[in-house]
Amino acid sequence: MDKTSHVNIVEQGAYRVYPYPQTRSLHPASHLECSQGSRQQDFPPGYPSHEYPAPKYPPQDYSLQGHHTNEPYQAFAGAPPASLDDAPPEYQNEFANETAQNFSEKVIRRAFIRKVYLTLMVQLLVTVGIICMFLYWKALNEWAVRTYWFTYALFPALFILIIILSCCDGFRRKAPWNFMLLFLFTILEGLLLGAVSVFYGADAVLWAVGATTFVSVGLTLFSLQTKWDFTTGSGILFVSLLVLMAFGILCAIIQSFWLHIVYACLGTLIFSIYLVFDTQLMLGGKHRYSLSPEEYIFAALNLYLDIMNLFLFILQIIGLSR
Repeated sequence: MDKTSHVNIVEQGAYRVYPYPQTRSLHPASHLECSQGSRQQDFPPGYPSHEYPAPKYPPQDYSLQGHHTNEPYQAFAGAPPASLDDAPPEYQNEFANETAQNFSEKVIRRAFIRKVYLTLMVQLLVTVGIICMFLYWKALNEWAVRTYWFTYALFPALFILIIILSCCDGFRRKAPWNFMLLFLFTILEGLLLGAVSVFYGADAVLWAVGATTFVSVGLTLFSLQTKWDFTTGSGILFVSLLVLMAFGILCAIIQSFWLHIVYACLGTLIFSIYLVFDTQLMLGGKHRYSLSPEEYIFAALNLYLDIMNLFLFILQIIGLSR
């Protein structure tokens, strides 16, 4: 008898020797040597032969582990799966979005307008204070009358500051440089107006201040209520300003009383329209052109220049009428 284990089985009175069935190897490579569907074990008689069929596993898609093929990938763990077929439609409330956007723009624009007018009021108060110093401080009044060149010396400095505040975004939008330059411009403009006012007298200056205040407030209210869009006529206003400058040079050459009256009236009219134009630029909304909310220094500078030019032309009309 060989070394293979045997068992004695009694069948019909005779001894027969059958080997044990071969034990399966637990190594996974042994299953690859033969097909599971055709493998048949050798069992003793009386035992039914068993044939192991090949396992039938359902096909799986391993592109997204842990998710069905008809379900979208969930962004976070624990989220309930939602089928693409059963997903609710996306709703967009356009009216609510437009209302929120308009409300946000209105809030920003109102804050911008408050900031502009607050800056403008500070400029006007400083300017009026400097003019009063030239009018009621006797020593300063006499000095301004004697040194007539002081008025002409201020023009280059004012021109340079206007160019910086109008053309240089880095200085116009960056604090505190924008406030410092605007305050310096206001001081120089106040000195210029004070030096000019000493030649007209306190009464004429007070009448001019009152008339300028009345006209400025009236034009501002007109800008708020009118349906006319003055921002579309920027080219016409620019041409009118050039004509006014040429007319001023003509008045300096030809010393005529009526020519100076016409020049002062024309300047008052043009800068009145400019005040409406710059006010509508600041208001924005339904107007064709508007200033950015970041340009509050530029807007205050525009309104300040319009009011100061109105004051000078009205003062000139009052002085010539006397």
